[in-house]
Amino acid sequence: MTELLFPPGLVLVLGALLMPLGLKIRNALIFSLPVICLALIWSAPAGYIVTLPFIGFELEPIKITTTGKLFATIFSLMALVGGIYAYKTANTLELTAAFVYAGSAIGVTLSGDLITLFIFWEIMAIGSTLVIWAARHEAAYRASVRYLMVHLFGGLLLMAGIAGHIVETGSIRFEALSLQSVSQYLILAGFLINAGAPPLSAWIADAYPEASPSGSVFLSAFTTKTAVFTLLVAFPGTWLLIPIGIYMIFYGIIYALLENDMRRILAYSIVNQVGFMITGIGLGTEMALNGAAAHAFAHIIYKALLLMSAGAVLYRTGKRRCTELGGLFQTMPWTALLGIIGALAISSFPFTSGFVTKSMIAQSAADQHLVIIWFALAAASAGVFLHAGIKFPWFVFFQKDSGMRPPEAPRNMLLAMTVFAVFCIGLGIYPEPLYAILPFAVSYEPYTAAHLVAQFQLLLFAGLAFFVMLPMMKRTLTISLDFDWFYRKFLSATTRPGISLMQVLNRLVNLVIKKSWQTFQATFNASRFSRYHLASSWPTGSMVLWIGVILGGYLIADIYL
Repeated sequence: MTELLFPPGLVLVLGALLMPLGLKIRNALIFSLPVICLALIWSAPAGYIVTLPFIGFELEPIKITTTGKLFATIFSLMALVGGIYAYKTANTLELTAAFVYAGSAIGVTLSGDLITLFIFWEIMAIGSTLVIWAARHEAAYRASVRYLMVHLFGGLLLMAGIAGHIVETGSIRFEALSLQSVSQYLILAGFLINAGAPPLSAWIADAYPEASPSGSVFLSAFTTKTAVFTLLVAFPGTWLLIPIGIYMIFYGIIYALLENDMRRILAYSIVNQVGFMITGIGLGTEMALNGAAAHAFAHIIYKALLLMSAGAVLYRTGKRRCTELGGLFQTMPWTALLGIIGALAISSFPFTSGFVTKSMIAQSAADQHLVIIWFALAAASAGVFLHAGIKFPWFVFFQKDSGMRPPEAPRNMLLAMTVFAVFCIGLGIYPEPLYAILPFAVSYEPYTAAHLVAQFQLLLFAGLAFFVMLPMMKRTLTISLDFDWFYRKFLSATTRPGISLMQVLNRLVNLVIKKSWQTFQATFNASRFSRYHLASSWPTGSMVLWIGVILGGYLIADIYL
């Protein structure tokens, strides 16, 4: 057995810090770091653990599990292909931040304890924020600040939950939790915020489209899928996740159908697809968990392909609204073709990767005789074909002729798109290599006559519905209001007269810190864990919770009000 003593994710994190040393060094690192990271991930078998003493605990900065290896593998592949797509057009800040972002996501998937996980979790938030900010325009800056505030709030909830969990159990192990305490609900909330769950789903469509063409590709892969990984490990079979997942599925479909911006269409589609994964995790059977993991793997590939296609259009035309685009297949045929392959994959078209992964989740619902959930997933599959399978390629590459004749995408972009298109088709035709690395042994045959006929019927009638309702589907120059309106506009408008919400929060923070410090001193000094723990009884854990909640509100209000 190969000794793996260095966390593979740190290869990307530390290596990325060398990118500003020069263009040749940067380009060499783009192609070599993900390969080295991937080799390290596969150098140790599942079950391999490295421990590190830390203030009375045993950290596990490296814990190789089947699920963690699956996610770390696709994250490394995403870093490599995303680097190929970006290296000629992205600035050094973006590439450095993107590789730190990718490395920290890998660090989360290979963490065996909650402390290591939290450290990488917060590095991931910083890296992804800088990816957005690196677009270097005013809208990107404002979006990056809003994005950071949401994720700092989620991180604060996660920190409070971890602190409370340590006090209650004395354990820092990252393992399945049973939702029997407030701290575990806080951990769940922290994970769900990164997954784009309600009511804070809007941060995805708010922030991702404001990044550069290549920045959106990186952003689509890591944050939400890292959250899916943590939910897979910590909360499998938690039925609360089923209604949350179903909500996300239809929320994403409705807003994507209303949207005019091509990249916001695909951003809302991320929420929709993550909803399928969260539903599978809530179902909790081996089939459903395999389906959620496999679908996350496939989703990273085809969603990156779709955003690469949209990014190439934005790079060549400078346009992103569907009302300004159309007819681009005439001069960008390869970009159109490769984008269509991604659209077919996300729609679960037979012989593409989406068909052999998403169907496992629906099959699990059928096996448990959950008829309503099965019908909801079937209806949602039709909705996916409407907004991502047809709407995106139709309005961007076909429909009316916009009169624009941009050149084809650069060769490096075409190469990256081609690699992922090959994966979409290859995994669809031959899914066994993917099935072999799933968390549980797979006993599933996607290509049955009944499944093929049902899926072709579903896609056929969904496509017919799109073109019958095409006059209603045409987009206009409108703005879709989402839940973020409440904290971006409503609170700002209602707190300006008289004493502001910022002043209230400021006083609350000062009061809570003063009172909590007194409680902390009394309980911490008397505790038998006083040498090691941040908090030693629930009153002190409560201090962490309320400081976290109020500081989160304080930070958000500081930006928006």
